[in-house]
Amino acid sequence: MTVQTLYDDVANFIANMNPTKILELKAPLEAQERVQALIKKEKESALTATEKDELDHFLVLERLIRLAKAHARQRLSGV
Repeated sequence: MTVQTLYDDVANFIANMNPTKILELKAPLEAQERVQALIKKEKESALTATEKDELDHFLVLERLIRLAKAHARQRLSGV
């Protein structure tokens, strides 16, 4: 099993819960602002190890949610 397969499996599981609700899912404004601040800091200087870890976790979650939304769209379209 590859990491990509695992992501797809988890995203598919999430999408099966309630595809319509999954499509409505988005990060709270506070989280969006934090990610933007971390990205800006990363471009302008250097992140601490803790900040880099935090940004990495945000990016993994974003990837997973995007995959879940793609699976949800497929479920709703009947594909």
